[in-house]
Amino acid sequence: MDTLKSLLPIVFSSFCVYIFIVVAIRIFGKKDLAQLSVVDVVFVLLISNAVQNAMVGSNTSLLGGIVAATTLFITNLLFKSIVRKFPKLSNFIEGQAVMLIYDGNILEENMKKTGITRDEIIEAMREHGVDIIEKVSLAVLETDGNISIITDEFKTKTTKKRKTKKTIKQQN
Repeated sequence: MDTLKSLLPIVFSSFCVYIFIVVAIRIFGKKDLAQLSVVDVVFVLLISNAVQNAMVGSNTSLLGGIVAATTLFITNLLFKSIVRKFPKLSNFIEGQAVMLIYDGNILEENMKKTGITRDEIIEAMREHGVDIIEKVSLAVLETDGNISIITDEFKTKTTKKRKTKKTIKQQN
């Protein structure tokens, strides 16, 4: 019973740290999650080290670590279930996709709002095989932090009418 009592603060602390990290990531921006740079990896490692003591306190036992990790897994599972059931909460936590380029024009206000730089847009364009901004029909910062690029070529290919059996019969 004493062991269980000593583990309850670990459960509570781990839960609180999880919620804090989710909120902090939401506040500080999703674009940083798409592709981690060296600085981002160092940041994540330092954050994990900083919150470790807040979760387990002086209990550095194997059981304490397992309880903390299990609490984080369960909290993550519950959090994902809640977010799926309540779309408004999902929009608040994960945000919404934001248009960055429309019809070859950079939407400066959205770029500033999301913290995306021109260099990051150019990098995403290169990754999608696009060399100039004017070729981009649509660029969107997705909720997972990735930038989707759609070009006129893609639009042309997907808007062509397919010949179905029905249209072939009508043509004959």
